[in-house]
Amino acid sequence: MRLRWIAASMSAAVLLSGCGAVKRCAYEGFGRDAWQKPDEVIALLGIRAGDRVADLGAGGGYFTFRLADAVGAEGRVYAVDVDEDMIRYLRRRAAKQGYANVEVVYAEPDAPGLPEGEIDLLFTCNTYHHLADRVRYFEAVLDALEPAGRVAIVERDGGKHATPRLVILDEMRRAGYRLEADHAILEEQSFLVFVPDDD
Repeated sequence: MRLRWIAASMSAAVLLSGCGAVKRCAYEGFGRDAWQKPDEVIALLGIRAGDRVADLGAGGGYFTFRLADAVGAEGRVYAVDVDEDMIRYLRRRAAKQGYANVEVVYAEPDAPGLPEGEIDLLFTCNTYHHLADRVRYFEAVLDALEPAGRVAIVERDGGKHATPRLVILDEMRRAGYRLEADHAILEEQSFLVFVPDDD
């Protein structure tokens, strides 16, 4: 377990090189499928055909294209990132693999750049800790969600490049959300799903 996070930290260090291929390797990690359990994560999200899903901090598309398969041809996935290398890569990959239902969005660090009132699910994995003012950020996300929209946050729970679960719960409450689900399937990450708190 420790070796996995050491490898991830080393991978993060090479992100500074500016090389898109190296960045993609860092995002994918070593044996990531075994610990990230992407199929189980996608299943628990309860995505329906035709849904509009935002993958915030899409990186190299680890979840983006799985989400695109889940929403089907009638749905749409907004692959959101602030890194121009990843944006270019995602656009090439979506075109090459025929994912017409993936729209790549270059976002500002303080705003996701999503259409208003259209998002059924905003999903983010290993990105929450990068956001500077998370309460304000997710207050703005409320405008992008459709009335029954949800926010799913997968985040390392301790150590570097992490946000403790209790901090996420507090910040999302202050941003105007309530916890809908807490999936304890990931060994070192929390997996929390929120909905707007209309009370």
